[in-house]
Amino acid sequence: MKLTQVTVVALGVVASFAAGVFATQAPGARVDAAERFEVTSIKAVRPTLVKTIDALKKGDTAKAKDAFEAYDTAWNGIEVYINTRDKDMYNELEKNYQTKIEEGLKAPKPDVPGLLSNAQAMLAKYDQAIAMVEKAAPLNPLYDDIARVRTARSPLRNVNPAMKEGDVARARKAFAAFRANWPKIRDFVKMRSADAYDTVEKGIPDLDAALKGPQPSPDQVAGLVNGMMGKINGVAFQLTTEARKPA
Repeated sequence: MKLTQVTVVALGVVASFAAGVFATQAPGARVDAAERFEVTSIKAVRPTLVKTIDALKKGDTAKAKDAFEAYDTAWNGIEVYINTRDKDMYNELEKNYQTKIEEGLKAPKPDVPGLLSNAQAMLAKYDQAIAMVEKAAPLNPLYDDIARVRTARSPLRNVNPAMKEGDVARARKAFAAFRANWPKIRDFVKMRSADAYDTVEKGIPDLDAALKGPQPSPDQVAGLVNGMMGKINGVAFQLTTEARKPA
């Protein structure tokens, strides 16, 4: 699958989302009331669903697919909040609506009316999640750090699937988005795990070189991506374990 202009735009949306999230607060910052990091981060994902709906209304399934991929990347960063606060709502968003929409968009002949109905219902459910979070008491501040780490890491998840599809340009774009995010959490990761920091610092130039080759090896790329992902996931897991400990 070749990189389309829409895919580039979708990746730009994800990069803009991440930039907005990190610009709001750095790790360790604390904000009260409705504008706390959790609220602004969850709200920042909503426009990707709106773009998906707008594309489906126009019958443009290619654009809808790209917009929904941008949603998935952004959602992966902040889903921990919803999963922690309301497991049923999380399952409805991810395991019900997201699964149906993703599968529907992959169909040879997508059912646009059905997809539109599910996307609109998903947006309504997402708005319920926003309202729930706005009214709720703040979670353990460590959840904000989890969201920052996951948001920075999220574009890296798209590199290997793109390589499997033979879309090297898309893999490069996903890696570029992660590379732009990394400085925003670099010092925090180093503080939490010197091993994770060293792996990513070494992996970034190695992956850059691998993807710049005329015929990048999917196996080599996967090894580098998985190595970095594993270490970053370790930091996120450690944070999550600490966040869930009784006060």
